[in-house]
Amino acid sequence: MSLRTPPARHAIYAATLLALSTVTALAWADPSPALDRASVSVGAFYADPRINYEGDTNYGHIDSGSYKADHATLPRVKAQLLLGDTQGLDFDYYNYSKTYNPTLSGSTNRNGVPLTGNGKLDAKLKLDLANLAYKWWLGSGNDVFGIGVGAAYYRARIDGTASGVLNGVAGNARYSESENAYAPLLELGWRHAFSQNVRMYVDANGIKKNGGSIQGHIYGGAIGVEWYPTPAVGLVAEYSASKISLHRQRDAMDVNVRLNGPAAYVKLRF
Repeated sequence: MSLRTPPARHAIYAATLLALSTVTALAWADPSPALDRASVSVGAFYADPRINYEGDTNYGHIDSGSYKADHATLPRVKAQLLLGDTQGLDFDYYNYSKTYNPTLSGSTNRNGVPLTGNGKLDAKLKLDLANLAYKWWLGSGNDVFGIGVGAAYYRARIDGTASGVLNGVAGNARYSESENAYAPLLELGWRHAFSQNVRMYVDANGIKKNGGSIQGHIYGGAIGVEWYPTPAVGLVAEYSASKISLHRQRDAMDVNVRLNGPAAYVKLRF
């Protein structure tokens, strides 16, 4: 029988439609109630920063020590997209841009020369951090566990003026330092749905950069609760913590920042 006869064509059409329907049903079957097909969260992270900056300038070696800066509100954006029912993409971005003014004092030794002095550091620190991870979700029902791998982009910039007295000689130095890099990212997560309207989550991530002009690590974690007064719009309360440590070898520049505090978001899910 020729494939061009009407019954054969009808059978081919029916088989094609059945295959497409099956693929569509598999692709859009209901995922765990702890996950969304797609979502975007926009909000702010109210952080309690602790900053340490150390590096060489034309004036001398700067070491701010551990400095507790004023509380800062950091804009933050998160997005999730499921690809199928158990895999997807996670995105996270936040920015820190604040001034800090620690006093400088103490003794050190640079290249065999003892240095003592005191002074003032007027600086502005800018940090940008963006993460993108491919995630696998394990489990079913109201509890799922996620493992993600991906990449992180981070950029740090410091502008400022150091002034004071070094070994009895007054001086000052202006400086501007900027570095950016990509690094591998590992993420872990847990999601639980108490009901259609209330869920909670725990996330942890780590970034490690070896080699290149700048090295370091960034660790972070968060625990949060989601409440949905409507099916598409939710409110999220979270406590988040991040530890950022960056080192540049050519001038012994070290930047260490801790950001801890609550965060709140409006979440749109689709």
